[in-house]
Amino acid sequence: MSVWMCSGQGAQKPGMGTDLLDLPQVADTFTVLSKELGIDVALLAKDGTPEEVNGAVAAQALTMAVSVGVGRVLQDAGIRPDAIIGFSLGQISALVLAGVLSLEDAARLLKVRATAMDAACQKNPGGMVALMGASVEEARALCEAQAQGGVLVPANMNCPGQVVISGTPDALDRASAAWKDAGKKAVKLATAGAFHSPLMADAAQEVETFCASLDFAEPQVTLLCNTDARPFVAAEAAARLGAQVCSGVMFQQSVEALIAQGETDFVEVGFGGVLVNLVKRIDRGTTRAALGTREQLDAYMAEHGA
Repeated sequence: MSVWMCSGQGAQKPGMGTDLLDLPQVADTFTVLSKELGIDVALLAKDGTPEEVNGAVAAQALTMAVSVGVGRVLQDAGIRPDAIIGFSLGQISALVLAGVLSLEDAARLLKVRATAMDAACQKNPGGMVALMGASVEEARALCEAQAQGGVLVPANMNCPGQVVISGTPDALDRASAAWKDAGKKAVKLATAGAFHSPLMADAAQEVETFCASLDFAEPQVTLLCNTDARPFVAAEAAARLGAQVCSGVMFQQSVEALIAQGETDFVEVGFGGVLVNLVKRIDRGTTRAALGTREQLDAYMAEHGA
């Protein structure tokens, strides 16, 4: 058995998922998302320019289409996980694969979330910076020292030695300079804004309000939440999915919690392989597989007798 990890936004590129579209589960996932979002997701994957693919809704649609499509292929082949986690946007894909939300409702949630976050970026400009070599404690101390009236918080707890901070431009500039003055590397990320920070508060409220109208089921497998690395509970869905937009992503803590429960096999259902590389840095004793292409999926299913 294994832990499935649903990819977050950021690794998208033209052509992703096109080698999987002859699989009916993947084709159906693309079709449902296209209908609910009002865009042709398959055509976007095939012919979209880098600029189009990186659009607010488009990037999230493509990322989710591959994750959910691949997961549905595995489920129909009788391959199921012990637990599921998602990274940021991947939390929504995880809700579908864990049986918590229908794909249609998840697509509607994706659209509300992407649109609201885009609006928040326009209203409250900001950005994100990866601190290489940082612990969570060091990142938090740096944010407290360099915020100086601005917004600056740890946003993505990725793995040992890599924490992403998020906030207002001036605060990020001060933090980057201070980190570099200490002889360490700070990398500005190509994001539209300060995701997973208080600058997304309006978007968080909009997501929470929308989620209150949805019907959430209890997960069929263990599903950990980004906001606290604790199990998902349907009754808390709206509040926690809203909070996820303006709170840090506790990916490292989620992986460590599952390892502590005895999990050692981690599978990224989605494109890019970013999460398996983070897991490797969290614990090299794990086994890892990325399933974002037809070649990767076929090899994995053959290995598991499907």
